[in-house]
Amino acid sequence: MRLTSLAALLVLGVAAATLPACASNDPALGAAQPSASQPDTSGLVTGDQDVAPAGRDGLGGPGASASPKPTAPAAGKALAAGNPNGNATVPAEARAVDTSKPTRTIGTGTPASCTSAAVVKAVAAGGVITFDCGPAPVTIKMAATAKVRNANGPKVVLDGGGRVTLSGQGQRRILYMNTCDSAQGWTTSHCQNQDHPQLTVQNLTFADGNSTGDKAEGGGGGAIFVRGGRLKVVNSRFVDNRCDRTGPDLGGAAIRVLSQYDNKPVYVVSSTFGGGSCSNGGALSSIGVSWVVLNSLLRDNKAIGNGANPAKSGTPGGGSGGAIYCDGNEFTVRIAGTIIENNKANEGGGAVFFVSNNRTGTMKIENSTLRRNPSGKFETRGYPGIFFLGARNPTLTNAKLT
Repeated sequence: MRLTSLAALLVLGVAAATLPACASNDPALGAAQPSASQPDTSGLVTGDQDVAPAGRDGLGGPGASASPKPTAPAAGKALAAGNPNGNATVPAEARAVDTSKPTRTIGTGTPASCTSAAVVKAVAAGGVITFDCGPAPVTIKMAATAKVRNANGPKVVLDGGGRVTLSGQGQRRILYMNTCDSAQGWTTSHCQNQDHPQLTVQNLTFADGNSTGDKAEGGGGGAIFVRGGRLKVVNSRFVDNRCDRTGPDLGGAAIRVLSQYDNKPVYVVSSTFGGGSCSNGGALSSIGVSWVVLNSLLRDNKAIGNGANPAKSGTPGGGSGGAIYCDGNEFTVRIAGTIIENNKANEGGGAVFFVSNNRTGTMKIENSTLRRNPSGKFETRGYPGIFFLGARNPTLTNAKLT
């Protein structure tokens, strides 16, 4: 569900520190809402559940043999991420940012100089950030979550050069941006719809992030949590990230996004998501957010909650969107040049769970393959691995769903 405007709630001239938290009309974000109407189940393939849950979204499918984890690139070689055979055109605004003249650099040429504290400090300062950790691949063990300061932009770019892994060590979220978090500074009177900061992560690996237990803003986002501004992900890998195991609406083992400026899409380009596990959305999850996923690979992710959403009596809820979970009102999802395989949802949408509560949302799948994405209990008839409620059936162009 879309986040409500604060414009009418805020008075000009009020000090930023005294501004109230952004309002929300989604239950996961704290404000009460009527339950979404139960969808028509006549077009659903069901297992042991004869009624599909009210609107929520995600991706998934049955898994075959386990795929090997991506390995770090050799010194001097580019990061291998995404679908190498994907040929979807990447628009200019979705391409990598030029980081040849960085604002700041993490490290002084040695692995030891690339520390968690240096990452946290650089991200808070903002600007175009690169790494100088020596010629070999390096893993930086994050002892704290790096948080974007909303006034330190408008652009925040984190470029690992294909040799840097940021690890949450299975203990914490890795990267956080929230324009409505007063602790990170208020910069406008309409935090849920402002065009900055514009966060780009590129040529990086995010591994072992874990937001379990962090229920602020509804939880989720094991590696990256974003609310507001803009987010872009280019040529990056997300490996073995986690968020809470149960819950009816939280999700995004790798990435959780709530609201983007003017409903502009999150771009995910030439990136890989593997081994993610969360109640919903084993890779990506959002509320009221549009996505464009290009030339990417989503494999071996799981939605492990149970009871769907709203949670069935006696259950904690969750289990939808093995790879992708999208919920809200008017939003769009476009998947092109992408492979989504071997993901799994305990409830619905082994590959993709997409619910537009007011039935205005649309989804396009182009030149992509979705295969072996089992939905444990329900999916939309004729669309293996997908549970979809929107304006019309998903548009398929040279797409293979099995």
